[in-house]
Formats: sequence, structure tokens, C-alpha cells
Amino acid sequence: MGEPLDQESISQGLGVSPGIAEAEVVVHWQNEEEIPLRDIKEADIPGEIERFEAALIATRQELLDIQQKIAGAIGADDASIFDAHLLVVEDRTLIDETLRGLERELHNIEFVFHQVAEKYCRTLGAIDDPYLQERVVDVEDVTKRVLRHLLGKSREEFHRLDRPHIIVARNLTPSDTALINRALVRGFVTEQGSRTSHSAIMARSLGIPAIVALPGICAKLTTGDQVLLDGYSGKLILNPSESTRLQYGQIERQKVEVAHQLDSIRDTRSTTRDGKHIVLSANIELPSELDAVAASGAEGIGLFRTEFLFLNKTEPPSEDEQYEAYKLVAERCSPHGVIVRTLDIGGDKLSHLSGHDGEDNPFLGCRAIRLCLAQPELFKTQLRAILRAAHHGQVRLMYPMIGQIDELRRANAHLEECKKELADRGVPYCHDIEVGTMIELPAAALIADQLAKETKFFSVGTNDLVQYTMAVDRGNERIAHLYQPTHPAVLRLLAMAASAAHQHGIWIGVCGEMASEIHLTPLLLGLGMDELSVVTRAVPRVKKALQSLDAKECGGVASECSAMTDPAAIEQKCRDYARQHYPELFDV
Repeated sequence: MGEPLDQESISQGLGVSPGIAEAEVVVHWQNEEEIPLRDIKEADIPGEIERFEAALIATRQELLDIQQKIAGAIGADDASIFDAHLLVVEDRTLIDETLRGLERELHNIEFVFHQVAEKYCRTLGAIDDPYLQERVVDVEDVTKRVLRHLLGKSREEFHRLDRPHIIVARNLTPSDTALINRALVRGFVTEQGSRTSHSAIMARSLGIPAIVALPGICAKLTTGDQVLLDGYSGKLILNPSESTRLQYGQIERQKVEVAHQLDSIRDTRSTTRDGKHIVLSANIELPSELDAVAASGAEGIGLFRTEFLFLNKTEPPSEDEQYEAYKLVAERCSPHGVIVRTLDIGGDKLSHLSGHDGEDNPFLGCRAIRLCLAQPELFKTQLRAILRAAHHGQVRLMYPMIGQIDELRRANAHLEECKKELADRGVPYCHDIEVGTMIELPAAALIADQLAKETKFFSVGTNDLVQYTMAVDRGNERIAHLYQPTHPAVLRLLAMAASAAHQHGIWIGVCGEMASEIHLTPLLLGLGMDELSVVTRAVPRVKKALQSLDAKECGGVASECSAMTDPAAIEQKCRDYARQHYPELFDV
């Protein structure tokens, strides 16, 4: 039952996607499918297996369709969330146990599959690992899809309103989040979930305010209740009072005012108060993001991820197919440039293309430059396409996951071979393309002085640099607190890379998540970074931050931080300094 209409009440959850929204509630109860039980004969088994296989194939296609839709809307990184769902459809343990149960019990396939999947989820949920427990949601999502196909039912839709609303649910699967009507859904609240849950990640990418971890909220609220959702603090306010509305109205007005300020500097340069120009570019996953980049005021593309061309393909993309994609980006970015990162993916994702067997730990396995050097024809096809595209614009290329000088030399040797091959074919290409090295392994930072002699620029992938330095998977909630971008070890590696770059006359940028965090802008500026490549939506805020700072003063801040030992204290010092110089970016 809802609270009395005239009484304001506040429920405190975990804010996982920033923003403020007020609208009526739709309580989304996920009804369990009624699974019929029928006895079958042995002669019926082949027909049941055929139905099961058809349902798995249909579910797989359904998931691929959702993944493609998400990739087009918010990028391939977020769409990769559905890789876990696709693995469930192909899980031999789940499939084989279902088939054995079918033969042993002689019941209809949907009943047997439902029993096996429930047991599977119970086992996974009982493991004392929050990360694995959250993956139960993925398995349940796929299970329901397979069952609906077996039962001949259409995909379950949300309760739809023709007016703005806030969804309240026990939990939302990633596909639920992917398929909501963004024009009308102002936010969502769930009883379960965490900051690292897939739905929370997608909510942030979609720009939808969200709160999770509010047990019992479905029973507390009734469809039609009026609520105010604060995705910053995690507060859900039922029947907000007039004073509460006024308070949040002021916050909204501040947001609009800041938005106008940021829009007014869109076409200005990201130059500090003491005259140092920092190149501010954008990261993209797909060519479809180019309009947003242009509207943001970014100086071109600092990281063009190319993995989308290789995923969900039965054959590797041809040279011409890649060339057209890279050429489009090069031409659209003009007069600014684009940095194309060569394939940065594990062999586990490309086993159907490369014949690469599965690995126990693909993050420490044959991925990125290692995979490319092991599959030279795959690599050289991409290099030729990049060289050809560079004839049409300002294109640079960079290699990911370089850990030793020999890898850089071997990659460059392949590049020279590709130049000769294109020359022999009489195909126009860029003869003097600039080649950069990603600094994302501690090993690369430690030998940055060697790498700097044989490359034109560095780009720091801070996400992987932090994870490899701290030996932490930030998606694992049990140890996510150990993912510390301001750890002294990380700062030392960043400083080493920057120093080596400047000593050898090359520039260094940051394309990882740290570059998009405005409270860390003073630190990166002080460490000597020459370029920041950020998520497109962060460009205006980072530009404002840069224009508000003095590079020399930031050098002092970085020096003070480098002398500190506590990562949390370092981060707080950076945040306090940033707040002093652009408080308006933090207050909304």
C-alpha cells in the first residue's frame, strides 16, 4: 500500500546513475511463467530436442538484436554486457544437463529446462561472491527468454504509459533496461542491484537517473504514486512536499544555467589560465557517434575503438570494409584528427574467426597486440585499411597492450610491409602516418624511456593500467574498492610515462576513464599530460575545468599528491582543489 497522499517520506538507496526526476510510479511486477508438466514417450525426445534447439537459436538472435541496438545507441562497450547472456545460451553444462534430464525424466522440455535453470541459479547465488550472485540476473533473463519461445509467447513488455513515469521493480535485467522507452521513462528504482550491476552501468550510459538496493520498495509503493528520484544521493522521496520541490527546482535551475555556460564555450579552445593548450578529444566506438562529437566541441577523436567491425561476424571484415569505416571517420573529423586503435580484443571473442582456443584467464592471455602479432594476416588487413584511410584525413594509429620493445618493433615491421604491398598495388596511402603506443601495462610505463625513442606519442589507458597495477577486476564488487586510480603506484607510473615522453620530444595523452573525471583534471594536468580524450558527454565539463585551472599550480598539486601515501586522501585533495576552481560543476 502507498503512504498517505499528504505525507512526504524518504527512502534511502544507492544512487548509481546521476540525475533528478519526478513522475508517477509504475510498479513492475515480473510475473513468473506457468510451466506446464507433461509426460512424454521416448519417441517424443527428438521432437523435444528440436524445439529446445529452436528456442536457443531464437533467443540467441533476440539477444544479438538487442546487442546491436545498444551498440548503435550507446556504444560497443556497453553492448558487450550481452556477451554474458550469449554465453548462457551456449553453456554446455546447462544444455547437456537439460538433455540428460529430458531422457531420464521423460517430461516436456520446458519443464525440464526450467528445473535445471533454477538449480543452476540457486547454485550460483549461493556462492559467497556478490559479482557471481549478480550474474544470476543474466541467467534468469536468458532462461525466461528461452521459456517464452518454448511456450510460444511473445516477449514480455513493460507496463506502458503514454506519459512520463518512473519504473520501480524488484530488479531489472540488462535487456529490460535496454528496451525501456527513453522518451517516457524518467528513471528507475530497484530493490536489488549494486553500482557494478549491468543495469546500473547501462543506466549511466543511457543518462537515466537510477537508484538500486532499496529492499521492499515494490510493496511500499503503488502504481500512480508521485515520487521524486535523486540519483545523486540515492534518495527516493514519496509525495514530495512543496519545499522539497522548491529545493530540487533550484538544483534543476542550476543545472540549466551550467548547461548554458558549457554551451557558450563549446567552440573555444581548452587552454588553461596560464596559456597552456591541452588537446581535448573524444572517445568513440562507432561512426554513428560523430554527430555527438561535433556537437560537444571536441578536437577530433583521441580514441577510435575498432572492435565493432569484428564482433558477431562469421568472417573477418575485409580490408575495403574497414577502409570505408575509417575513411568516413577521417573525413568527418576534418580539420581535426582521429587516432585509430588497432584491434584490442581477446582471442576468446574471436575464436570463430581465428581458431583461437578458449583461455582460463583471457585478460592475461592472447589479446590486443599479442593476438594481432599471432594472427598477422588479420593484423595486416587492418593496417592496410588504416593506411589507406589516412590518405583522406589526419589519421594516427596506436597499438594497444604493448609490454615490450620487441612487440612495438614487430608491429612496425608489419606496418612497413603493408606500405610496400599498397605501393605495389598502386593504392594511395599515407606514407608518414604517426604511430603511437598505448601505456596500459605497468611494464610499458616502466620502459617508457625505451618506447619513446621508437614511437611518436603515448596514450595512457588508465582503466587497464589501474587494473593491471592493482591486480583488481573492478567489475568484481568484493574487490572493487581496490580499484584506486589515485594509488601512489599508479601516480608514479603516470609520472614516469609523462617524463619519458617529454624527454624524448613526444606528446602524451590519457584516453582512459580518469580523463573524464573532472575532480582528477588538476592531477592529470599537473602530471604533464598534453591531451585528454574523454567520453563525448564529458567534453564540455572537462573543457570548463581546464579553462579554470593554472597548469603551473596544478604541477604543485601533483607534487604534493605524489608525496602522499593514502589513495583516498589523494583523491580528496584533488576533489577539494577542483571544487575551489569550478564549484558549479560539482553542485549539480
